[in-house]
Amino acid sequence: MGIINFIKEAGEKLFGSASTSAAAQPAADPAAENQKAADAISAYIASQGLRADNLGVNYDGTTRTVTVTGTVADQATKEKILVAAGNVQNVEKVDDQLTVTNPAPAAQHHTVVSGDNLWKIAEKYYGSGAKNDVIFQANTPMLKSPDKIYPGQVLVIPPLQ
Repeated sequence: MGIINFIKEAGEKLFGSASTSAAAQPAADPAAENQKAADAISAYIASQGLRADNLGVNYDGTTRTVTVTGTVADQATKEKILVAAGNVQNVEKVDDQLTVTNPAPAAQHHTVVSGDNLWKIAEKYYGSGAKNDVIFQANTPMLKSPDKIYPGQVLVIPPLQ
């Protein structure tokens, strides 16, 4: 549990254009805008096929923080939910309040920079670029292709087993 930092300008555009997003400007009803953003993030998590018992997603547009609560079966699902919630444009932080039924060692996180690819990232963390598929699998379904990562995106780097 804790806070994971993200780059607010990077990620899925779930809130519409920047001029109408919950985080871009004060709204007449901030609570309603925050709820709308939380619902969009929750729907995005569900669209990725990620499940948690009693999943709760709250968004605070003032701090650009998503708080995620609930219970997940395993560490891998937890990591994917947190990364899915954070890799959304206008989200800077994810407050991890998820509980894992079958805990395992936590993964690391890597923020993609210009020039990165999964091979280079695998070399950095595992000493072998040939293990890039481990990173790809840990980040599916958010990653549709191992060749499509972008600067600012945060990836899960699971421990090798």
